[in-house]
Amino acid sequence: MQEIIKQLLSKIGEDPEREGLLNTPLRVQKSYDFLTSGYKQDPCDIIQSALFEEACDEMVLVRDIEIYSLCEHHLLPFYGKCHVAYMPDSHVVGLSKIPRVVDVFAKRLQVQERLTNQIADVLMECLQPKGVAVVIEARHLCMLMRGVQKQNTSVSTSALRGLFKKNLSTREEFMQLIVQRRNF
Repeated sequence: MQEIIKQLLSKIGEDPEREGLLNTPLRVQKSYDFLTSGYKQDPCDIIQSALFEEACDEMVLVRDIEIYSLCEHHLLPFYGKCHVAYMPDSHVVGLSKIPRVVDVFAKRLQVQERLTNQIADVLMECLQPKGVAVVIEARHLCMLMRGVQKQNTSVSTSALRGLFKKNLSTREEFMQLIVQRRNF
């Protein structure tokens, strides 16, 4: 990868041997290793490592999970917040595992629509709840700094499964909870 980065620097008109760029290929490689580390992780393993039997039948919501991902079309970042809720059936999952699952998929080349659905689908498959809801609100640098250059544009996507799709009051409760502002 470092050789490719050196070639890229040359192609854009830079001198890869310039002092400020000497270590850039290594830094870029390390950066991409981190930003794409989700390919090396199994989200089901994360969920199953912290499953607990619990007689809970009310919504569990983890909101405002920070996400950072790379758009697969331009390799530019998009970032924002992810809100994930589920209705337990017979098991709950350790709360920290939900942001970890979000990160697994965010640390892959993505489009926001797929990212939203992958999170919902893996939670349905591996946690087997009565329902899952995922909403992502993000800003895409490919829209902000190039292309249409619309600085205040954000994109919202949702994926609803089970009770969140079938039951209007469950869906409304979720939507109300994610828009509530809190002071803590």
